[in-house]
Amino acid sequence: TLRAVEKELLPGYHPFEWQPALKNVSASCQVGIINGLSGWVASVDDSLADTITRRFRYDVALVSALKDLEEDIIEGLSKCGLEDSACTSGFSVMIKESCDGMGDVSEKHGGGPPVPEKAVRFSFTIMSISILADGEQEEVTIFREPKPNSELSCKPLCLMFVDESDHETLTAVLGPVIAERNAMKQSQLILSMGGLPHSFRFHFRGTGYDEKMVREMEGLEASGSTYICTLCDSTRAEASHNMVLHSITRSHSENLERYEIWRTNPFSESAEELRDRVKGVSAKPFMETQPTLDALHCDISNATEFYKIFQDEIGEVFQRPNPTREERRGWRAALDKQLRRKMKLKPVMRMNGNYARRLMTKEAVDVVCDLVPTEERREALRELMELYLQMKPVWRATCPTNECPDQLCQYSFNSQRFADLLSTAFKYRYNGKITNYLHKTLAHVPEIIERDGSIGAWASEGNESANKLFRRFRKMNARQSKAFE
Repeated sequence: TLRAVEKELLPGYHPFEWQPALKNVSASCQVGIINGLSGWVASVDDSLADTITRRFRYDVALVSALKDLEEDIIEGLSKCGLEDSACTSGFSVMIKESCDGMGDVSEKHGGGPPVPEKAVRFSFTIMSISILADGEQEEVTIFREPKPNSELSCKPLCLMFVDESDHETLTAVLGPVIAERNAMKQSQLILSMGGLPHSFRFHFRGTGYDEKMVREMEGLEASGSTYICTLCDSTRAEASHNMVLHSITRSHSENLERYEIWRTNPFSESAEELRDRVKGVSAKPFMETQPTLDALHCDISNATEFYKIFQDEIGEVFQRPNPTREERRGWRAALDKQLRRKMKLKPVMRMNGNYARRLMTKEAVDVVCDLVPTEERREALRELMELYLQMKPVWRATCPTNECPDQLCQYSFNSQRFADLLSTAFKYRYNGKITNYLHKTLAHVPEIIERDGSIGAWASEGNESANKLFRRFRKMNARQSKAFE
């Protein structure tokens, strides 16, 4: 009985079919958890490949996720006054894909198989389901994920014991997943909903990646590169002079073309000229991601930047540009002590989301201003934070047009003002350099929102919070209670 119940609960118990059938994917529906390397020919020197990765077959996992939403879909149809039979064109399903590496997942106690101590999780979220009713021009959305960043809506697809920086292994393991995803783009799924067969088409958008992963997937140089941005071709120096006026130019297809140029060097240029021509695309783009900004990491990166500005302001770096390490250490200790005393903010080893959210508040700035010697600098700091807090909801909100329409309208104005402040009052920090996420925050947010309607909803948070569960299940309490080094 248990076996039977287990089978019902495993994804892949629902009968479905694809038309046309998926290329290179078996037609069988009852597939549970499979070895993530199935489809690869084992070679003699493969190290313990059978422990490296486990996954669901992509189509089976999607079917299972749709079946979980069956009631919502039927309800959505009746809410929109659509009969089951009125929709011969079928549903279109919008999928957000996320993928994130996790450091140090070694067993703290217990003897599992010897595996690398890093893991990568790949997961997807059904963001919305819409339908084009017969004779209508506009699609109607019958389901929209209310909490796109909850770990509950974020379905794990593949778990790998791989270091995310090990490009070869990562691409080898994700290869079959991508092949299945590409096959599904060309085909439609026939699945029964409420007792009647319906057809579904899938649209995949890889937006839940942090910058490191995007650069790796899209063949760009690592994030310290002079080509600062994964959305436009700007260099770091350009981005720090012209902080606001950039538009999104990069795309997966363009990266592929540029890689071909990099590989063949058709104009026989020197390495420098060639690199400038391809704007830092020097590896083969492996997986299509949607050029966007990852709201969670944007938060964290900008908070790190503010934390450094706070230190610099305590030490009045704008007057004497090259302080010693001892001096810096002193300012940092003063800042940490002040934050701990007044805001109960414990120093952390690595900036995390919760710390970032507490640090980026009016209250925190007031606390820091107690340590800043001159009134003029305090004013500048307060204004900087004020502007930031006006901008932030725009890229955090799940639906900015409803949640913060005023801030959305003022975004370009605020970001221009913010950039002016950086290039005047804080010039000592932004002369010829700027951080990647700060550039994106200032230059690209309105354009992405115009295109996608939201940045926050497409962020990697769901996947990140599910990482916590993964650690829980592995009885793994890494990254806790470590002091700020």
